[in-house]
Amino acid sequence: MSIEGFVKEFVTGMRATRIAVLALAGALVLVGAACGGGGTSGGASEDSGRPQDSEGKRTSGSTQESAAGSPSGKGGAGEATLMEKTARDPASGEATELARAEVGEREISNMLPAGGEKPDPARPLPEDPPEGIEVYPATTNRTVKGPIDYDREPPTNGDHDPLWQNCGFYEKPIKDRHAVHSMDHGVVWITHRPDLPPGQVEALRPYGEENYVIVSPYPGQDAPVIVTSWRVQLELEGPRDPRLRQFVDQFRISELSPLSGNRCALGVGNPKS
Repeated sequence: MSIEGFVKEFVTGMRATRIAVLALAGALVLVGAACGGGGTSGGASEDSGRPQDSEGKRTSGSTQESAAGSPSGKGGAGEATLMEKTARDPASGEATELARAEVGEREISNMLPAGGEKPDPARPLPEDPPEGIEVYPATTNRTVKGPIDYDREPPTNGDHDPLWQNCGFYEKPIKDRHAVHSMDHGVVWITHRPDLPPGQVEALRPYGEENYVIVSPYPGQDAPVIVTSWRVQLELEGPRDPRLRQFVDQFRISELSPLSGNRCALGVGNPKS
């Protein structure tokens, strides 16, 4: 064979080999796409954005969505609605915190009703509580004798005296341990600084005429007026803040009070009319 013929045959063979290689590569790409595999722009990039667990393993997106959006747990669909409201309005975080609150495991809720009468029905917690409320954790609600030290002033919950405070308006301070027992029954306790202007004190007096409400001065409290129910408290600058009326209406006989509806008569104290 001449040199010219050899070169021609060699070139022809190389072209055939190149065509075969290109055809094989194309077939592999088609097979990979059909099987759902991905390159740098496929499944690997999507998986890299998923959350990881404590061991560094990737978790599925469906698990994360279920945890964030499921209306399971206390409150059911109502709690899901509150969570959505919180996402839209951060100020509504109090509503979400309240929705998660429930009677504590160490709180007694099966004592005999006061006076032997059937308790008044407890009311569900509000979905739209006043802005600024503080919700405190459950502790215990045992009856104990003698002085009791509380974490807050005015106190919101805890152990208390065997005798509760009668509802009404008081011109002088009352004992924490008696008032806490009343709140255990579902009472709302309105306290004010002793130096609150007389006109503002008189604005509080009508509340003392309502069922399940106590009004009294409280030396040393931070805000001019503080309104408290079992485990929930709100500080106010004065009695004319509309949140006071809202709080009383929404938290009186609250289901969060372990012995809610157990009244506040036949106890201690002589309120002024």
